[in-house]
Amino acid sequence: MAKINLASMSVEALLRLRDDVGHALDRKAGELQHQLAALGANVGGRGRRGRSAMKGRKVAAKYRGPDGETWAGRGAMPRWMAAAVKEGKKREDFLIDKSAAAATRSSRKRGPARKGRAKK
Repeated sequence: MAKINLASMSVEALLRLRDDVGHALDRKAGELQHQLAALGANVGGRGRRGRSAMKGRKVAAKYRGPDGETWAGRGAMPRWMAAAVKEGKKREDFLIDKSAAAATRSSRKRGPARKGRAKK
């Protein structure tokens, strides 16, 4: 390919060259995307890579503060807990007793068995 002297080209010729390069790059990108799609690859990055399955889901409270405020343990530590930790308390002091909740849940009457599951 012959070397092009860009400094000696007119503005119109430079703009035309820029458009030609843009079209050529678009065509190449389309060809590469078709090749990736043919291989079954995820084109465009629309997958769930790196994202937690629990993101955006509600989680039961894990900690309860002295005034009844709750925190699930996700995200930034709330101000009430940060203040208590600064005073010398520990996170474990605010844990909600899960054994009582599990006992009430297991004592509830269960509904009819679903299809595909064997009755106990």
